[in-house]
Amino acid sequence: MNSPRKIRVLIVDDSSVVRRMIGDALAKDPLIEVVGAAVDPYDARDKIQELNPDVLTLDIEMPRMDGITFLKILQQHRPIPVIVISSLSHAGSRAAMAALEAGAVEVLAKPTSAYSIGNLGEQLAMRVKAAAVARRRTATPSAGPVHPAVPRAANYHPRQLVLLGSSTGGTEALKEILTRLPGDLPPIAIAQHIPAGFSRAFAERMDQLCAFEVREAVDGDVLRPGLAVVAPGDFHMTVGWSAQGFRVSLNQKAPVHHCRPAVDMLFRSAAQCPGARIVAGILTGMGSDGALGMQSLKAAGARTIAQDEATCVVYGMPRAAVELGGVDHVLPLHRIAPAIIEIADEMSAVRPQPATNLAA
Repeated sequence: MNSPRKIRVLIVDDSSVVRRMIGDALAKDPLIEVVGAAVDPYDARDKIQELNPDVLTLDIEMPRMDGITFLKILQQHRPIPVIVISSLSHAGSRAAMAALEAGAVEVLAKPTSAYSIGNLGEQLAMRVKAAAVARRRTATPSAGPVHPAVPRAANYHPRQLVLLGSSTGGTEALKEILTRLPGDLPPIAIAQHIPAGFSRAFAERMDQLCAFEVREAVDGDVLRPGLAVVAPGDFHMTVGWSAQGFRVSLNQKAPVHHCRPAVDMLFRSAAQCPGARIVAGILTGMGSDGALGMQSLKAAGARTIAQDEATCVVYGMPRAAVELGGVDHVLPLHRIAPAIIEIADEMSAVRPQPATNLAA
């Protein structure tokens, strides 16, 4: 029997220490082969032609050409899945978000010591495997204006909540959805697999683009209409019902599906909230995180949506949720925001009725 072909990785970083750390970490996985290293984008260009890698790890701050400029050129002329390795500084986090918008598949924190790369090793290998099967993002068709020209009649129930979970490719999928939602929806809680430090930069970017407030969640936050919270990297986020409304709790319990935050933690906690009226979406991502939680939500009466295979960067998490029977609607990315609005409006009624034209 032939052994599976290894994933060929090229490391691009001007630091010899970091190149060695990343190479040593990836060498521990039998399904990954580090085929070379490059010290800057010009060196990388030559190594790509010579070595034909499947995945690149890419630093942002490098001599002669920065990583984001190189990434944009790469996406135009030789698309290869790219994992950006960036510093945790504020500037580094913002640059990492720019890299995701430019086409990077994933972003991870740059190691600063043997200890930190040891912690990163398993995550890095997982991200490389996800990147290797990722589809190149393409522009989604426009569904026309989402925000109505006149005030909407919906008067939302205080126990309504919108939940979203995602992983590989999720930051851009979330941007597509969140920027097309109106500012008066019920509260939104988001679990995106993202490293500590980068979640705040992502929330700040969404806050600039959306019609409602978006921020990184804080333990004890009370959710309200017009607010979306993003689970901080390296923290699980759960929700519970209190006298003030839905309240957020953060914890650092063991990772679930090797992830923290885990979508399952958020979804399963919401399924236990009495009387909750929830619409939940599970988006692009590797693995099965969120599938059991979505199954619990549906059993508790929530309405559930999965992103379809054609528009996912990685059709893993949505597939797992569909296969478990926890999904009501499978929709292309550009149809998810309108569906959330429609379902939320219906759930505001005393006896919400199922939507009839979500696939239109």
